[in-house]
Amino acid sequence: MTRPYAFRPRALAASALLCLAVTAPVPAKDAADDLAQGLIRLRGEVEQLNAELDLLREEQRVTMAGLNQQKAELTNSAERQSLSAREAREKLAAKQTEIEALGASGDNLRPALIGAIEALKSYIQSGLPFKVDERVGELDRFRAELENGSVPAQRGVNRLWAYFEDEFRLSRDNSLHTQTIDLGGERVLADVAKLGSMILYFRTRDGRLGQAQRQADRWAFVELTDASQQVQINTLFDALGKQIRQGWFELPLVAAGAAR
Repeated sequence: MTRPYAFRPRALAASALLCLAVTAPVPAKDAADDLAQGLIRLRGEVEQLNAELDLLREEQRVTMAGLNQQKAELTNSAERQSLSAREAREKLAAKQTEIEALGASGDNLRPALIGAIEALKSYIQSGLPFKVDERVGELDRFRAELENGSVPAQRGVNRLWAYFEDEFRLSRDNSLHTQTIDLGGERVLADVAKLGSMILYFRTRDGRLGQAQRQADRWAFVELTDASQQVQINTLFDALGKQIRQGWFELPLVAAGAAR
């Protein structure tokens, strides 16, 4: 007698294998989708990074262009400063030659010395507005002493040379000082940062910052309100206050004019 269900276990096994065959690819498909999504995400991040890199390159290009412009302006100012110093030396040499030609008597020396004093005063008054009243005042007192005879003309030659040497030194010196300035129609006490005879920045006791600017035939102290420029000026003052007189500083050169 035959058994009608003798082959049922094998049929069940075949059905199980078929189910496995149908369901097995599903996890692989999910992994592929995850991988594709990951690649899409990474591609987006790469594109974003490329965009940021392009932006940084453009910012760097603009910054370098600005620095090159500042370098060119400083170079021109340095050349003008060198020319002014050379002219002053030539004037002094001419006066010395004139003095030698006139002879060594006081009556002959005195007019030549007074002429040299006036030439030096003119140089100071047309240059950077750094303690102009004090420097010119000393020359006026020196001239008065020559004229009233309290300083012999022969001794006045060496003293006049010392004044010229002081001016040459100021043209090379980077330093921090205090002086009274005209700002907004009022006289205020301020710290000033002098860079040779080219640039002069100021910082008042109430925190105002700015730069001496050439306007037509005169100098004016102008406040700078741009935040980045104020940071640059404060950085310079802090460095000079710490006796750091050489280094790389990014500084505003707004309408600096013909600094001498």
